[in-house]
Amino acid sequence: MSSQPYIGRFAPSPSGELHFGSLIAALGSYLQARARQGRWLVRIEDIDPPREVPGAATTILRQLEHYGLEWDGDVLWQSQRHDAYREALAWLRQQGLCYYCNCTRARIQSIGGMYDGHCRDLALGAENAALRIRQHAPVLAFHDNLRGEIIANPGLATEDFIIHRRDGLFAYNLAVVVDDHFQGVTEIVRGADLIEPTVRQISLYRHFAWSEPEYIHLPLALNAEGAKLSKQNHAPALPQGDPRPILTQALRFLGQDIVAQWQDLTLAELLKNAVDNWTLDTVPERAIVNPPFSNA
Repeated sequence: MSSQPYIGRFAPSPSGELHFGSLIAALGSYLQARARQGRWLVRIEDIDPPREVPGAATTILRQLEHYGLEWDGDVLWQSQRHDAYREALAWLRQQGLCYYCNCTRARIQSIGGMYDGHCRDLALGAENAALRIRQHAPVLAFHDNLRGEIIANPGLATEDFIIHRRDGLFAYNLAVVVDDHFQGVTEIVRGADLIEPTVRQISLYRHFAWSEPEYIHLPLALNAEGAKLSKQNHAPALPQGDPRPILTQALRFLGQDIVAQWQDLTLAELLKNAVDNWTLDTVPERAIVNPPFSNA
């Protein structure tokens, strides 16, 4: 690990309430930061209004507080960061590192689903077009502090991916890199469903010539059908009652030892014990079916 001060973060999108899978990501990133005497930041990734649920952001922050996961500093809202994203895009354009593309999704699907660079040298204008990175720094593998070396899909790693969407919205990969750099994040701890875009994000760091963070991708929680717990498949929201049983369940999921008499501990004492005993050595890599919990 770097000798610089540790900064971690949790960055949910307000597309619904937090569920057990969200708690795994939040708790894992929180424990890793606190165990390294670092800062833990919270960022609300609200740059995709069509996917957002009114009131979800406020609910997410309330849920984090209810489960004792207190963050440092102010919450960063991506909806207030548009100028920073425009500045980043303008710099990439000035450097000749991106170009406009008017290829439709149907065309890309017709050639196998991977963009072929069709518009790279057409010098198209911005009207009805997306902006794509001119990929010159593909990342074919990266090191994960839990999983070791991860080999990328070569097609994904070398693709000229979208950084500004045709509908005018900023692409996730651009916004997350600009914000993690701005916040000085040194290690990103998140779910294994985000392994795939990591190579694109590292590539953007290299296009900008920015220092790259380290990565940990935690195991995913699955439902009884073997699908990832997600807002899209209606994973139940975290219970609003006593948070300690669910936190204990999450700690077991992450392979951590549970203090025998945890029922006798306050929420703060339970989390302090978890921080003091946190170890990556016992965190599993494989996804796990999560036993149901009561919403009572």
